[in-house]
Amino acid sequence: MKSHFLTALLFIAITSQAQEFNHQAIVERLADIMNKNYVYPEKGQDMYDLLHSKIKDGTYASIENRSALADALQVDLRSIINDRHIRVTHNPARAKRMNEGPRSTGRQGPKNYGFQEVSILDGNIGYLDLRGFAGIGNAEEVAREAMDKLIQADAIIFDLRRNGGGSPSMIRFISSYLFGPEPVHLNTFYWRPADRYEESWTHPKDVSVNRPDVPVYVLTSDYTFSAAEEFTYNLKNLERATIIGETTGGGAHPGGPMIIEDGFIVNVPQGRAINPITNTNWEGVGIDPHIAMSSEKALDKAIELAQEDISRK
Repeated sequence: MKSHFLTALLFIAITSQAQEFNHQAIVERLADIMNKNYVYPEKGQDMYDLLHSKIKDGTYASIENRSALADALQVDLRSIINDRHIRVTHNPARAKRMNEGPRSTGRQGPKNYGFQEVSILDGNIGYLDLRGFAGIGNAEEVAREAMDKLIQADAIIFDLRRNGGGSPSMIRFISSYLFGPEPVHLNTFYWRPADRYEESWTHPKDVSVNRPDVPVYVLTSDYTFSAAEEFTYNLKNLERATIIGETTGGGAHPGGPMIIEDGFIVNVPQGRAINPITNTNWEGVGIDPHIAMSSEKALDKAIELAQEDISRK
C-alpha cells in the first residue's frame, strides 16, 4: 500500500512539474514572431489570429508538457499554410547555444561538409554524393578539391537523393564550374524582414575551370529539399542538367531559427525564391524530374545516359 502511495505522489509531482510553464507567454511570443517575420504578411497575420483564438478558448492550457505543446503549435501554424520549413521544437540546449552566439571550434563540419563521396566512375564519369550544401565560407577547401576533380570528367552526376538543403553560397560555387565565363543569373530571393531582393549569380572567376558543355545529371528523391531543390530547379530551368528520380519535397522558403522562450525554438521562413526564368518557385509542389523513376534506380539510369552522351562525343 505504501509503495502505491509513493508511486502516486511521484506521478503527481512529475505531472505538476510538466505543467509548470507559461503557455500563454510562449504562444503570444510565437504569434508575434510569425506575424512580423513570416514571408507572406497575410499568412503571418492569419497565424497570429489563430494562435490568439486558441489562447482564448484554452486549447493550449490543457497541454501538459513542452514537447507536446511544440508539436501542437507546429500543426496549427502549418494549418494556415503547409510550409515544411515551419518547425517548432522544445530544445533548451540548442536555445542556450543560440543565446551564447557562434563559437569557432576549428573543427570540420559533419561528414566532410556533406561531401559524402567524390569519385570517378568507369568511363570517366564524375560522381558526387552530396548530403548537404554547407556554407562556402567554411567548406571552400573541401568543395574546391571535390569540384576540381569532378570537372575533369566527361560527365558529372550530382546525387542529391539524401540532401535536405543548406546554403545558397555553395550552390553558387558549384554552379560556377558548370557555366561559361560570363556570370549567369541563378535565382533571386525576396526577404520580408528587410523588404529587399537579393540576386544569386555564378562567379566564373572564382573557380578553376568553366565547362558549360559537360553533361550534367541530378538525382532526386522525395527527401531532396530546400537548397538541394534550388540547385535542381536552377539547372533544370537553365536547361543545364537532366533530372532523374522522384519529385522533390517542395520547400522554397528559406529562413532560420528564432528563440521563442523557455527553450522553445521556431524555424521561420522569412524569404522566398523567385526564379528569373519562371518567376516562381517549387514551394509546396516540388520539382518534377525529366525522367521519373524510383530513386533507387536513378543512379543506374544516369550512368547509362552519361555513357551514351560520352560515346556520342
